[in-house]
Amino acid sequence: MNRVMSGVLPTAVRMDFRLQRRYGFWYATAFVVLLWIGVLQLVPDPLLGPAMPYLLMADLAFMMFFIAGAVFFEKGERTVFALVTTPLRFRHYLTAKLLTMSALALVTCVVVVLADYGPGVALFPFVAGVVLMTLLMLLTGFITAPLFPSISEWLLPSTLVLTVLNAPIVGYSGLYPHPAFSLVPTDGPLRLLGAAFHQVTLTGWQWTYAIGYPAVWIAGLCLLAKHVFHRHVVTSEGGR
Repeated sequence: MNRVMSGVLPTAVRMDFRLQRRYGFWYATAFVVLLWIGVLQLVPDPLLGPAMPYLLMADLAFMMFFIAGAVFFEKGERTVFALVTTPLRFRHYLTAKLLTMSALALVTCVVVVLADYGPGVALFPFVAGVVLMTLLMLLTGFITAPLFPSISEWLLPSTLVLTVLNAPIVGYSGLYPHPAFSLVPTDGPLRLLGAAFHQVTLTGWQWTYAIGYPAVWIAGLCLLAKHVFHRHVVTSEGGR
């Protein structure tokens, strides 16, 4: 039994990569990458550094739509019925989704940065900012999608949620600095991306905030995701 359970996560990861390709996420990602690379060719070199954190945040926002699309596809195909008929457990299912889509997001950002900005990015804040921002977007999409019967009904509320997640841009840009923006969990990852492109200098406590605060949110969202998924997806699947 232990051997079976130990192989569940790698199997779930492989399955999720196959589903991503089947649903066309890889092709959509490739299109977005080419689009950003083309757009950034038009940006003057002195403005690339200041522009990159905004661009990457906008790019990573797509992950919320990707994972929501995956949830709706799998609900329609009853793929999630595997949660109650195989050794697959929710923690494996969610971890596989977060791992595979975070990897896709990180590769996307690396390609865009190397193609347009070059290798001068600070590695640690770049990776930390991308991964934390991606996980927040993914979990938000994963939690909100099951609350609606179709993706068309989810789209409008999702834009409102995305507006809140993007609100720290206003404070980061200097247009309207306000401490309230620091309560939004995407503020820390945005500042990490600013540090990655040498636009922001973080002190010791700011590093702790930028990494620790969104990490606490991610842990809480994982717990909420389990509750929402079992209530709105697994229960309804089992009742059909």
